[in-house]
Amino acid sequence: MKKWTIDPTHSEVGFKVKHMMFTNVKGLFNDYSADIDFNDDLKEANLQFEAKINSIFTNNADRDNHLKSADFFDAEQYPTLNFKSTNIQGNGSEYEITGDLTIKGITKPVTLNAEFSGLMTDPWGNTKVGLNLDGKINRKDFGLTYNAALETGGVLVGEDVKLNAEIQLVEQK
Repeated sequence: MKKWTIDPTHSEVGFKVKHMMFTNVKGLFNDYSADIDFNDDLKEANLQFEAKINSIFTNNADRDNHLKSADFFDAEQYPTLNFKSTNIQGNGSEYEITGDLTIKGITKPVTLNAEFSGLMTDPWGNTKVGLNLDGKINRKDFGLTYNAALETGGVLVGEDVKLNAEIQLVEQK
């Protein structure tokens, strides 16, 4: 099998969650890695992904620090989140990647939609692949239960978290 790694200069791993019941707050993980093995068929891939919790970035230092605290991810005790694929279905450009997602020591199955661009060679002779991944999880399933009630009704942080990753892979030679 061919080995692939993420090109971090052409990739982004992020999420969105409702704030105060009516707007989305976006966040990114700026430090992540993946080990991916496959030849020409994505269905045969083995994919392992890791993001460092301390790399979370939401464009607000106070919120970032709160997310890293024991109220949310507890980065001191659980420094990474991890995903390992267990099944990949689809063909052409549309796939579903099912795997085990571990956040805060809790592992649950998750299915991500994947748009696969196919293989391409860049101007420097490197073989690359583009993947757009998206999915949704309930943060409470992973022990991220902190919230605050709003005086006007509702809560500060939504339960559903939308996941999105724009990934460019480069074949290791």
